[in-house]
Amino acid sequence: MRLTVAQAVVRFLVNQYVERDGNRHRFFSGCLGIFGHGNVAGLGRALAEAGDDLRYYLARNEQAMVHTAVGYARMSDRLRVFACTSSIGPGATNMVTGAAVATTNRIPVLLLPGDVFATRRANPVLQELEDPTSLDHTVNDTLRPVSKYFDRVWRPEQLPAALMNGLRVLTSPADTGAVTIALPQDVQVEAWDWPPDLFAPRIWHVARPVPEPATLERVVALIRRAERPLVVAGGGVIYSGATDALARLCGATGIPVAETQAGKGSLPGDHPCALGGIGATGSAAANAVARQADLVLGIGTRWSDLSTASHSLFQDPSVTFVNVNVAAPDAYKLSGLPVVADARRFIEALAESLAAWRVPEPFRDTYAERIAEWQAAVEAATAPVDGPRFSQGAVIGVLQSVVGPEDVIVSAAGSLPGDLHKLWRPVGAKGYHVEYAYSCMGYEVAAGLGVKMASPEREVFVLVGDGSYLMMSSELVTALQEGVKLIVLLVDNHGFASIGALSESVGGERFGTQYRYRDSSGRLAGELLPVDLAANAASLGARVLHPKDLQALRTSLADARSADRTTVVVVETDPLLGAPDSEAWWDVPVAQASSTASDGEVLARYEKDRARQRHYLRPTQ
Repeated sequence: MRLTVAQAVVRFLVNQYVERDGNRHRFFSGCLGIFGHGNVAGLGRALAEAGDDLRYYLARNEQAMVHTAVGYARMSDRLRVFACTSSIGPGATNMVTGAAVATTNRIPVLLLPGDVFATRRANPVLQELEDPTSLDHTVNDTLRPVSKYFDRVWRPEQLPAALMNGLRVLTSPADTGAVTIALPQDVQVEAWDWPPDLFAPRIWHVARPVPEPATLERVVALIRRAERPLVVAGGGVIYSGATDALARLCGATGIPVAETQAGKGSLPGDHPCALGGIGATGSAAANAVARQADLVLGIGTRWSDLSTASHSLFQDPSVTFVNVNVAAPDAYKLSGLPVVADARRFIEALAESLAAWRVPEPFRDTYAERIAEWQAAVEAATAPVDGPRFSQGAVIGVLQSVVGPEDVIVSAAGSLPGDLHKLWRPVGAKGYHVEYAYSCMGYEVAAGLGVKMASPEREVFVLVGDGSYLMMSSELVTALQEGVKLIVLLVDNHGFASIGALSESVGGERFGTQYRYRDSSGRLAGELLPVDLAANAASLGARVLHPKDLQALRTSLADARSADRTTVVVVETDPLLGAPDSEAWWDVPVAQASSTASDGEVLARYEKDRARQRHYLRPTQ
């Protein structure tokens, strides 16, 4: 079958299917892209011919289109994905940040950047970054460290192996992330006689590995001996569809559950075993229980520094870790007992093996009291207290009151994820979508587009701060183009609230974190800049509402829900009004050379906190 390399790529992608639990469907839902001289005659022509078999979506920013693909794949439990294409040069390097988001979060996305001429006849081509030490280096090599698989197709006959290995990684729950296949621009348009079998429908089975029986027995024995066990639920619980199984396990055993950012929503917010978020951005209830836990069962979590409070959270001298994960590297963290298995299969097997066992009643009473205390703190922090500029917690409280069980909130980076991890009470499965593994500013609007494309029947609320919005709001135009409705809640606090608070905590006095003119001394401490974010959103085609108080905010959100197109609701908040303390630490280094007495106090406090860090090297008995 004679086709160009680009035509072969598209025809191959169209015929890839995934299957899990007997459900089979196409793996690729489309291709996001921006064309340039490196791919317009190759992939551009091939996608035009493919039509709706592999629908093309025109994005506005290459980084943003990868975020859209990440949001889509995450909402689809990594079982449906997008490809993304760009030309060689700035288009390709723009995708590096998006690729890092995908790989850090373990989310599949296929990147197909153009590349320089394989023949080198026209070198140096436009946008080629010349390396005098090696002519096989191009800017696409910047994608190597952020890709789970990287290949460059210098000759047509290399394409089948590149595609097969790329799909192997994309469909692997244990090894997924960004896959980059760089396609030199002359190779893209080169014709070749391909074996027909390359384009035969191919089904990639997504397995559910079961726990090894002997290992399961060890886990059961450890739990039965434990007095204060704790489950930490990560994103793997949600991707494996294990939320109902976890609720049944906790209901039967009484084991409390704390959640990472990716695992938020593993239990409904009103479940009696739900402690809320864990770690530096978590709830005081979860962290109090974690400090005393003698057995910690991490399910589907990669154990980031925020989740462990920089290895200072779990303080019981004899604490034991059990790590359940499809990815062996994550299962072996914290010197835990590794259980390489699917989260749902493990939870179901554990529930059967534990039979009528329940946690000791004194411990159930203890964590119930902690939950009640934290719920009272959340109620106070989200109460509708108006002012010239109200708190972000009050805004979250209003949003919580209007969001239904099928709705989705999307956020990333800044102070919003921390406040949401503490204050948000999930009301339905897949309703909490916060990117915090890479904490990437600019993710929100683009990812919200992907979430809505994956679940058009749901209302999608994008929560974004002014800092992130100013970095990347371009995909509002793509949403308008595709008729995809978003509700964007734009929180304007005139700067970087999260880093401002962090700066203050380490002695930085919020330096460089506010959007202000320079004052007479030359410092950025003058009047606030007259930035009109509402006018900006309107100029991009969005419908805009600008409520001035909390009651008007509630009305505006209801109005946005009933609207048939993307609406941006702009609300101003006070960055100095924070959420309740998580009572957990995060290791952010402090300057060791002090210039003021307050600096010395900050350093002394840091050294005291750092003394609580542990190595967690105790072997599991």
